[in-house]
Amino acid sequence: MAMNTTIMIASVLSGLSILLLAGLLGVWVRNYRTFRTPLSLGLVAFGAVLLLENALAIYFFFSTSMLYSGDPFAQRAILVLRTLQLFAIGVLTYVTMQ
Repeated sequence: MAMNTTIMIASVLSGLSILLLAGLLGVWVRNYRTFRTPLSLGLVAFGAVLLLENALAIYFFFSTSMLYSGDPFAQRAILVLRTLQLFAIGVLTYVTMQ
């Protein structure tokens, strides 16, 4: 069965979030190795959990589309949430790279 366009867009947004988070994790791990502060370790943990969450979301989008396929409202809600998350991660990436 072909994947719904809304869910496909949401999975692309999750993929973009993963790419940004991978970059952020690289910076945060390097900072933790340099400074050994609890804040940088917290950022590493935060980034790792969020990256895992996005990877699982993509897995579920492709493997169990039945979770979202029956309800267009749920699909739109997922798309809005993925868009907001990508925006937030984009802002965090911008600020971190400055």
